[in-house]
This record gives sequence, C-alpha cells and structure tokens, in this order.
Amino acid sequence: MCVIPRSNLCKPVPTLRRPFHRYHPIFLPSPRPSTAPSDHHIQRAGLTSGPLSLSPPLSLTNSRFPPARRQPTDSITQTIHALSQSSRPRPRIHFLISPSEPLPPPPTTPHPEALASPPKPPNSRPNAPSSGHTPDDIPVAPPNTPSTPHLPSSSWNVTGPPPPLLARDPDSDPTHIYGDNPQPGNSDTGSNNSEDGPPRTGPLLPSVGAGTGTARHPLRDFVSGTLDLLYYGPISMGTPAQTLTVDIDTGSADLWVPVNCRNCNGHQFDPARSSTYRNNNQGFAVTYGSGQVSGTLATEVVSIGGLTVESQAFGAVNQESRDFDGQPNDGLIGMAFGTIAQSRHPTFFENLIQARRLATPLFSVHLARNQATGSEICFGCYDSSKTAGGITWVPVKSKTYWSVGMDAVVVNKHAASTNIYAAIDTGTTLIYLPAQLAASVYALIPGAKKANQYGNGFYTYPCMSQPVISLSFNGKRFAINPYDFNLGRTSSQSMDCVGGILALDNGFASNLAIIGDEFLKSWYSTYDYANGVRVGFSPSVNNKS
Repeated sequence: MCVIPRSNLCKPVPTLRRPFHRYHPIFLPSPRPSTAPSDHHIQRAGLTSGPLSLSPPLSLTNSRFPPARRQPTDSITQTIHALSQSSRPRPRIHFLISPSEPLPPPPTTPHPEALASPPKPPNSRPNAPSSGHTPDDIPVAPPNTPSTPHLPSSSWNVTGPPPPLLARDPDSDPTHIYGDNPQPGNSDTGSNNSEDGPPRTGPLLPSVGAGTGTARHPLRDFVSGTLDLLYYGPISMGTPAQTLTVDIDTGSADLWVPVNCRNCNGHQFDPARSSTYRNNNQGFAVTYGSGQVSGTLATEVVSIGGLTVESQAFGAVNQESRDFDGQPNDGLIGMAFGTIAQSRHPTFFENLIQARRLATPLFSVHLARNQATGSEICFGCYDSSKTAGGITWVPVKSKTYWSVGMDAVVVNKHAASTNIYAAIDTGTTLIYLPAQLAASVYALIPGAKKANQYGNGFYTYPCMSQPVISLSFNGKRFAINPYDFNLGRTSSQSMDCVGGILALDNGFASNLAIIGDEFLKSWYSTYDYANGVRVGFSPSVNNKS
C-alpha cells in the first residue's frame, strides 16, 4: 500500500487493488472520506470507467521458464474489470510513506556493476546472483507444519525463559553486518541509512534480541483466474482467542481489524468477549491507494503461529470504504518498520523482537503461484524447502519501508539505468516504476506502447517478443518470470499483451519503485532486522522445472 504523508511526496496512485498496488495507505492533509470514492475520484486515480477486455496470453513454447498451467479463464478481464466494480475483488496498493520519516535522497552514484555484463538468460529458474550464499546463520524452519490457513498453528509455542537481551552497540562498526557490502558509510557499497555508519536503534525499532521461537505460518493465496490477488492468513486476538484473517503487507506498518463495523464484510473482532481488550480512545485512520479505514486505537493480546504479544496496538476499525468488499481477509497486518506506523506504536514483529520471542530477528515470505495453499510466512526462520538456491543479501536504505537501492532495469541485454529506491512489498500485486523509468524500460521492447485505455500507467508489447526482464538491486540482478510479467492479450485475436510493469502517477515520489508479488513469486524473500537491516532473495521453488 502506499501511505502518503501529509507532505505532497505522494498522491493517490491508481486505485488498484491487490493485483496492482494492494493496500498502500495514503495520508492526505484533508479529512478522509468515509465512503467509497466517487467516480470522479476513481478517474483521478487513474482507473478506467469501463471494463478491460483481455484474453489469456498466447501459449508460447519457447519460453525459457517452465510453462505454467493457465486456467481457461480470462483472468485479466476479471481482474481489471473489477477495478471499476466496487463489489468485486480488486488489486490494491499497500505502500505507506510516513510524514515523519521520508525517504532520504538516493545515492549520488549509480552502481556500475549493474551494467558490467549482460544478464544470462534464465534456464528453468531465475539464477541466484553469483554473490549468493547459503544462510547458515539462520534457523531452518521446522518441517511438517500444518498447512491449513484458516486456523493458527499451535505447534510453535515459545517455551522456557528468554535469554538476555543482546543490544547492539550503536557506535560499533562490524563489517560483517553489511553482508556482501563490507564498506559501511559508502552509498555505493550498501550504507543502510541516509547517514554514514551502521544503523541506529530508534525509539520504534527495537534492539536486537535473541530468543528461542520460530513459526512457519501458512498463508492462503486469493486467486482470480490466473492472477494472485491477495495473500492472507489467520491471526488470534483476545482472551479467549478469536480468529480472524489478515493480509500480510511489508509495505505498511499498522495492524487493523474490524470492530463493531456496520459496513464491513467478513468476520469481526468482538471486544465484549475479551477480558484483555483496551480501547485507548484515540482516533485511527488510514487512507490507502484503494480505500480508507477508520476507527479507534486499541490494544489486545495478539498471536500468530503461537508467537504472542500481550499488548499489541491495533486499529479497531469501525468504518471501511467499499473498496474492501469482496475480499477474503478481515484485516491487515503491516510488516514494515514502526517508524511509519500511523498508530505511532511498534509493529507486531518489532514487539516479538523486544520480548525476545524469536530465535533470530527476521522473517521470510514464500508466495505460491496460482494455488490457494502453499504460501507461508516464517517468523524467526528461513524455510529452505521453499528455495532453489542460495540467498543474496541487499542492504536496506531507510528504516521506513523495506527499501533497497535500484540501479537498473535490464531488458534482455540492454539496461535502463536509474538511481532510486525500491520498496519490497508483499501488499502490491504488480511492479510500479516512476513514469520516466517505466517509459525507458518499455522503449527497450520493440513494439511496446502506452495503453492508457486500460488505465494510467499501462503498456502493451508484442506477445511474441517474450522479454526477459531483471531488476538490479545494489548491483545484483534478479530476473522476473515472463509468466508473471505477461498479464494477457488485449483480445483473443490480438498479438499484443499487457505488461506487468506499470508507470506510477507523476504525483508519486519520483525516486521510488514498488516491487510487488509479480517479482516475489520468483524470489523467496527474507527481511532481517539484525545484520545491518537487509533483505535477502533466494530463487523460489516456484520456478523449478
């Protein structure tokens, strides 16, 4: 989701739901409307007023990724038509930008390594960059965990007293925390802040602690046709526990669920049934790129996969816009940094770290492709059974989003150089680039052209071209599966396909890209708070032949 600060850093991006930008909250200076956006607002957000009619992609046998089975459903028609039908599931934007923690200016020098050599064509799977290594220091997830996504796992309860808190010396400068970039303070080699030196522990970012807990928590994939719209899982709240489902979003930092909400669908949390519910009588409101929620701030016992926080701040939402109609999840949990939380409280994951509940202060995410089950989030662990290669670490540039440095987008053997931040966001379906960069990328695909008839930011390209596209983070390249990039043909007789990289509205931050599930389905991602704050990418088992 894209939460926009009270500054004019961002304007509402296309009101797309999950398959595009999922829930990125957008903070506006004026009061947020409590009902669904009007047609006028939808048009200003970049949506078409009518349905988009697309056909499934051509069956191309020479794809260098293994062929994926597509359902005989016009998924693109279903999905993009849903953008103008409030009663249908929509792609959303889950990207939050905090007014108090804006992104610092990007590094002044691009990474020349990104353009040093042309990318190797992928074989049966995207190859891990040569600098990748096996994460021997990360606990391996326990095997044979329950796969049912509707009930919380009881297999991973934390037992025994926690060990002493291991606080990091803010003045220390261990080179190993920078992973593959051993020169702290140099923007070209992976500084993790806007300032030189190792990252500081701020008031909303807990000190690194050591505990004993890990938990593999199953997620469910909400599939529409052949598009993966939403990844969500169960959460337990209250005493006794009540089970709801939440969307897992690394692009925002607030937890919210419906409470006494008259216009909300699905399950709601009932505070009258809980002895530990506390209402703080403070307002809570978030405006997303595709909807708004509001209510009050409260605290409650929250548990996921047997890992529990006794007093977790959350939004008790009593009003949702109609954008949330038809979604299978009840609420949302933000997994970005608490510095951008609208509640101004630590996130659930940061509280687990503070309470020393985790063996390692990290979490990992596997997103399955076109199947209801099989996705998971792994708290305090790395599930090697979901990967097909070693892990490559990329330093985080700002403790707001999980943002890394992007220095190029490579199309076949040609690169569109850039120098921006890329927010890794499980809450966004597709990939969004600044408008100028998106134009440069599609200029490298012969025959590609703008397709604003489908909404602002869309492009089409010749289906037969099958471009191999890679993103370069901090000089390391990661390929996008062509199956995910190709959203479908514009009609059953057309040879043009719609591309899965969209241009951000010109009012959005010009130095920011949003990297969603279109990319993450090919790369198992690990989000590490301890070692300099970094994101790791491993080739996903999704791409095995």
